[in-house]
Amino acid sequence: MTPKAKPETIAVAAGRMSAEHFGSVNTPVYRTSTILHESYASLKAEAQSRYSYGRCGTPTTESFEHAVAELEGAACTVSLPSGLAAITTAILTVVSAGDHILVTDNVYGPTRRFCNGALKRLGVATTYFDPLIGAGIEALFRPNTKIVFCESPGSLTFEVSDVPAFAEVAHRHGAVVMMDNTWATPLYFPALERGVDFSIQAATKYIGGHSDVMIGTISVSEEHAKLLTGYVRDAGLFASPDDCFLALRGLRTMPVRLARHWGNGLTLARWIAQRPEVARVLHPALETDPGHTLWKRDFTGACGLFGVVLKPVSETKLAAFFDTLKHFGLGYSWGGYESLIIPAQFVRTAQRFAADGPVIRIHAGLEDAGDLIADLTGGFAKMEAA
Repeated sequence: MTPKAKPETIAVAAGRMSAEHFGSVNTPVYRTSTILHESYASLKAEAQSRYSYGRCGTPTTESFEHAVAELEGAACTVSLPSGLAAITTAILTVVSAGDHILVTDNVYGPTRRFCNGALKRLGVATTYFDPLIGAGIEALFRPNTKIVFCESPGSLTFEVSDVPAFAEVAHRHGAVVMMDNTWATPLYFPALERGVDFSIQAATKYIGGHSDVMIGTISVSEEHAKLLTGYVRDAGLFASPDDCFLALRGLRTMPVRLARHWGNGLTLARWIAQRPEVARVLHPALETDPGHTLWKRDFTGACGLFGVVLKPVSETKLAAFFDTLKHFGLGYSWGGYESLIIPAQFVRTAQRFAADGPVIRIHAGLEDAGDLIADLTGGFAKMEAA
């Protein structure tokens, strides 16, 4: 047996089907709906066919899903039209009317909206929990609890949860653990090794890496593969081959890009932490961050996304800061090559997040860190002068 390849090698080599495509390094884009059969017998045996209909998979989608599955250490990966579609699909794969789920209080906003809207309408109850609760989550379990849904670090506020502790409790109660692992990716947090059952990524972000594709993935072990693929098939869900092609192209360079995002993000975070306008920086890779010990235990790296709590400041001054920036775009999403910045708005119902001033979210792109610091310096100067 050959030793397992490193993630950087897997990202380059996994999912390639060169021998089936005349030696082409990249699997071509197969845009198709109908798959023709060679004979009546072949048509009758459709269930045994590798490809039966465009919605059920093509060589392009297969290459992408196999590559992600190998990087995740999963038995199976499915691709969906967006990261949010991956989140909602994972939950709907498991729950039925009358079930109960536990969801971290710092979850991605649209996930909370889905739980409070569509899931509630379908008769599924949601309880939000303090992301720092650890093994204390056991007190929140009910006989009908089916899922613990977590996101670590948390969306916008970047608390690090004890995911292995969640998994130990959940599995004793017969529940599954789902995690939005978009921040770290399997490169820096091997979710399935940490006890997660459904590892979810908004591949729109770091896998795509170029702000030009919407796609999500769910990766599971053999235990959950049949359930997941069955639901995805029955719901008619799939990602287009064009999007899978772009996502796979991004995956090939993700380790190199992510290392740069990590370095730039930490450089900016350390510089910003010294600014007089700043109350605190929310970045678990900083030694001063409350989540640093857990991050160091469970993670092998960080990305370019972090938060900043400013000291109280007027809207006029805040607008002057944002409107002055040249290298930081004002836009949602993240994970692309470009730097972004937004004011952060979030809801907490289980545990109040303490912040006297505005919270902003920064995504450090691939630009020169010195140029980014100079841009922020100009922004803070305009804030002061406004």
